[in-house]
Amino acid sequence: MDFQQTQARRVLLISTLAFAANFAVWTLYAVMGISIRETLNLSATEFGFLLASPMLTGAILRFPVGFLCEKYSCRTLFAIQMALIIPAIFSLRWVESYFGYIAIGLLIGISGVSFTIGISYVSAWFERRQQGYAMGVFGAGNAGAAITLALAPQVIHFWGWQSIGLFYSIGMLLMLVLFLFIAPDETRYMKKRRNPSFKYHLAPLKEFKVWRFGLYYYFVFGSFLALLLWLPQYYMSAYKMDIDKAMLLTLLFVTSSSMVRALGGWFSDRYGGRAVNWGVFWVCLICLFFLSYPPTTMIIHGVEKDVNLSIEVNVWLFTFLIFIIGIAQGFGRASVYKVIQDHYPDHMGSVGGTVATIGALGGVTLPVMFGIAVDWFGIHTACFMLLYGILAFCMAVMYFSIKSEQHKALLKSAIDNNFLER
Repeated sequence: MDFQQTQARRVLLISTLAFAANFAVWTLYAVMGISIRETLNLSATEFGFLLASPMLTGAILRFPVGFLCEKYSCRTLFAIQMALIIPAIFSLRWVESYFGYIAIGLLIGISGVSFTIGISYVSAWFERRQQGYAMGVFGAGNAGAAITLALAPQVIHFWGWQSIGLFYSIGMLLMLVLFLFIAPDETRYMKKRRNPSFKYHLAPLKEFKVWRFGLYYYFVFGSFLALLLWLPQYYMSAYKMDIDKAMLLTLLFVTSSSMVRALGGWFSDRYGGRAVNWGVFWVCLICLFFLSYPPTTMIIHGVEKDVNLSIEVNVWLFTFLIFIIGIAQGFGRASVYKVIQDHYPDHMGSVGGTVATIGALGGVTLPVMFGIAVDWFGIHTACFMLLYGILAFCMAVMYFSIKSEQHKALLKSAIDNNFLER
């Protein structure tokens, strides 16, 4: 038993590190995109498509990879995934056109499937009472984005733009070697438990609640992805910050949101995933209400003179509200997967992969929608108005689903009582 626990800790440690390395690559355009936008003179919409390109591949491939995790060794799949992206990262040094960056973005987006592989790999090694915490610790690998936000600008400053591809490809190669050296393969019992039937793993996807969980993850993870990509240029455009300060404040958002995920897993184990998720939604709704309000100047016609009234969320209040949203999203990402584990413990690959796909699609669609909204309405806060509407819809779906479940439970109880009385 002690040996099993030791192996489980090794799996959690190396999987979290590998996921962090992959997430650093997946979010590389959060830093590169700003310089690319200036160099190629991109519109907000074109910039949104650029940011979304790595997210697209990572999102789409999560679904089929989730099924592969049910059939093949997750350790092997993890290693193959990392090996595939190394040439694409290295090729960044030769790209010069907009469509070239889109193409390379699609290739390095394969790094995004590391979450689906890792969550299946980790969950198999831990007991149910520890699942929330273990998956929360693994999910803290989102902090890989912080590595990129902190490291990439320094690499560019000291060694030049062309060095990014070389630097990151060497880093990923070292991570692959370390993973192969440390990561244990699944036990004979774990392999025996696998059900290779595609039909068996496809069956849960017919249930509405799987897609409901995907919708919740679209907000807590998809909007997190979108914001970490969008925030640097938002600070620069809306508050006229230089790139170093913009990256630093975005780094605060990413790091705090990633680090609390383990705590969110612990809370989900203790209080239940759904309760944590509902609280997360309320916190985010309140913050987004204030973030959505655009800078406004009003003229109030007084008795003797007009009064000019200006209403604006300054940069420090904005940063505080974004910080709170990031913390809440970290809790939310952990709570959604705790709920999935509670409902589908034998389908973490298929159901977990499906939910991860829907969530990652937020990183694809939201930056594009942010760009379209800003171009269309002409105000910076249009992106937060959009998020507010999405969250309100998520909360409505959750509320009516809970009411429906409670009604069915009461009806079943009444029928059972009536049967017993007879």
